[in-house]
Amino acid sequence: MQEALPYKTWTSSYSSHEGSTVALKAPTKEDELKKMVSQNAVIVFGKRGCCMIHVVTRLLQGQGVNPAVYEIDDKDENDVVSQLKKFDAGKDDKLQLPAVFIGGQLFGGLDRIMATHISGELIPVLKQARALWL
Repeated sequence: MQEALPYKTWTSSYSSHEGSTVALKAPTKEDELKKMVSQNAVIVFGKRGCCMIHVVTRLLQGQGVNPAVYEIDDKDENDVVSQLKKFDAGKDDKLQLPAVFIGGQLFGGLDRIMATHISGELIPVLKQARALWL
């Protein structure tokens, strides 16, 4: 089962080794987002406190998937959305939150999840991404 990754704000970290202090490069948000998307079969990005995250998560859990959830603070929304748009490879300028990534690819927002669920196409997509085994 996948565990949800908590939201983190990255700051510079320092390491002390034998009396000397060495500055370590903090990972960029883009690197961290790429890592989260690639390590989770299904991950949902959305605004903190938004009820639509709950709707998407419950729908996926009802299908037997335990998605990771990344909640975005209001102050970080523009930065995170601009980073997530890079995953879309220029397909669309408008990114909807909550944004769902399945198998490392941007799948879409709530409307696409609902449409594929209603049409019966969601389960095969989840199986192909290895989010479901049965």
